Amino acid sequence: MEPEVKKKNEVWEWSKALLIAFGLAAIIRFFFFTPIVVDGESMMPTLEHGDRMIVNKIGYTVGDPDRFDIIVFHAPEEKDYIKRIIGLPGDHLAYENDQLYINGEAVEEPYLDAYKQGITGTLTEDFTLEERTNESTIPEGYVFVMGDNRRASKDSRHIGLVPMEEVIGSTNFVFWPMPEAGVVN
Repeated sequence: MEPEVKKKNEVWEWSKALLIAFGLAAIIRFFFFTPIVVDGESMMPTLEHGDRMIVNKIGYTVGDPDRFDIIVFHAPEEKDYIKRIIGLPGDHLAYENDQLYINGEAVEEPYLDAYKQGITGTLTEDFTLEERTNESTIPEGYVFVMGDNRRASKDSRHIGLVPMEEVIGSTNFVFWPMPEAGVVN
């Protein structure tokens, strides 16, 4: 009779271990990190269609977003978008002759250099924050986002400012495909 009791205890121990593992995985996925698949070409050449990334969901609950962070957010089309933060609360921004100006100062975007070399004309058309959003500065609680593939990105130039409450989190780690795995800037 003793082997039967031992077998029941072993089954019970394995069941508890699996239940705890699944519970922890669910908590981590729901509250801390979640995977996302890049859908489309709006972040090329930084991110490719089909890249799989990890989204940090807690970063902005303990800190503020930084300029040029890559974020995932709920877009008006009932879809999640992945874009780069260009403007932060209090910023005025404009583009002129493919140059980003924030609060009147020219700001470099080194992540666009490789893309600019392969095109003719400008990557980013001229515009001002007022023309796109009817705001003179970005209000508190909002960010202005753009895709790195400026010619093929539906971003704040089209959908307006993104409320921080719609931001799922930031991402900068590609885990699949393996040859592309690593941190992106």
